Amino acid sequence: MESTLTPDDESKPVINADGERVGRVIAIEDGTAAVDPDPGLTETFLSLLGWAEVDEESGTYTLQSEAIETITDEEIRLTEF
Repeated sequence: MESTLTPDDESKPVINADGERVGRVIAIEDGTAAVDPDPGLTETFLSLLGWAEVDEESGTYTLQSEAIETITDEEIRLTEF
């Protein structure tokens, strides 16, 4: 399922398919979210999420809408990887 990100989704937690929080959306631009990952995530786990490249300026990772299973009023839940 593909979901469309809107500015209303800023500040929502990002939850993986196992129900674990992996980060928080800090900005939305052109349907793409900038995610601040939780500090405990390893580089391997970030890579599995498709977050291989960090934005050097902001320290965030890009989350494309294709990776999102659902968006609720409380959270953004990712598809299984």
